[in-house]
Amino acid sequence: MRKSLEILQASTLELTQLVRVALETNPVLEDITESTSLDELGPDPEEADSLDYLNETDDDWRDRSILEGRSSPWTSEDEERRQRLYDSIVAPETLQQHLSYQLDLSMVEPGVREAGKAIIANLDERGFLDLPAKELGVRMSLKPADLKAALTLIQSFDPPGVGAENIPQSLLIQLERAGEENTIEYKIVRDHLEDLARKRYPQVARALGTTVERITEAASRIGRLTPNPGGDFDPTGNPYILPDVVIERSEDGDWMASLTNEHLPNLRINDFYKDMIGRSKTDTKTRQFLRDQIRDGRSLIRSISLRQETILAISYKLIEHQGAFLSKGVRHLRPLTMNDIADQLNLHATTVSRAVAGKYIFTPHGLMEMRAFFATGYQTADGAEVSNAGVRQAIQQIISQENPAKPLSDDALAKQLMAQGIEVARRTVAKYREQLNILPSHLRKSF
Repeated sequence: MRKSLEILQASTLELTQLVRVALETNPVLEDITESTSLDELGPDPEEADSLDYLNETDDDWRDRSILEGRSSPWTSEDEERRQRLYDSIVAPETLQQHLSYQLDLSMVEPGVREAGKAIIANLDERGFLDLPAKELGVRMSLKPADLKAALTLIQSFDPPGVGAENIPQSLLIQLERAGEENTIEYKIVRDHLEDLARKRYPQVARALGTTVERITEAASRIGRLTPNPGGDFDPTGNPYILPDVVIERSEDGDWMASLTNEHLPNLRINDFYKDMIGRSKTDTKTRQFLRDQIRDGRSLIRSISLRQETILAISYKLIEHQGAFLSKGVRHLRPLTMNDIADQLNLHATTVSRAVAGKYIFTPHGLMEMRAFFATGYQTADGAEVSNAGVRQAIQQIISQENPAKPLSDDALAKQLMAQGIEVARRTVAKYREQLNILPSHLRKSF
């Protein structure tokens, strides 16, 4: 039961790994080129009740009628195109690997090289030192001269800004690399960065003896620098998410869902071991071992099949409910709960929750978590429903069209939403604005 739960909740990549481990550890399992139906597995009374966990209160859901008779609308060309995408995925290079490669190519003394390795090993995911350079030198017993030379060397590497102790120092390094040590931008970062962050442009202008317009221009140029030079190498970013489902239009214009499971091994029980159980020469211990392995193999195959059927069934219900979103975009995502889908599929809500956990759908509007389709929302004045995501998009659109010199307050945003028929409290607007990483009005003001 624990293994079956793990399979239901596993992402595509996790499921692939689980199947590979099963193939390596269970001798009766084999990978075949064509899928095996559940009917070929035959009944197994010993495990008839072993999958009841999938529906804690409903026993009827295991009926195969959920998707009976449905065929895939995709051509072999579509399948080959997606497979090429999967085959092109490689493990991303880490920041430490990128910097170490540059260090290996540098002609430096052994002491400087060792200090450089110590610095690289102590950079965080942003590319910053996770402790002061002097403290690092003491802990690693590095010579001050070697440490200083190595730090200067690392700070000359790509990407610009790595090897700093904080954001201001990183910005200064980036400006130095661009040959802008004597610019107003450099002076602002060095002496007035906090005032710049608080949009105190007049004070900065007076301190540097220039105009507000020049400070505004400098702020724009500083804004193009990166506060996170190691971000492109962030191992937690993981841009290589494989969708579990693809939703596209078929040739007749209908929305169709297909599982991206062509890269999964297709499993079946090897006939040789089935026959071996019936042989009189097979001893009792071996026969029992094979029975256990066959039972486990059948359970795995059934669990994978049930997982796939459940995910696909949920996907088609999402198409029914969110057709407007698929056609028009996030603004038209309707409020939907897991209970709504569970009731229509005769499932328990926990089954739906487990099935969508960690799963992704590729839609016409990009890659989305399946959970993103389930959201509470609001009813507009004309009776239409709009989800939280739709409200956030409305806020973002309003702010994108505001006057930069007179940005809208949260109260003003709430009134604008009201004019669109969406009644949302000011504090809710503030919460959604923060979720969108949009600054409050006094920090959005431009001069």
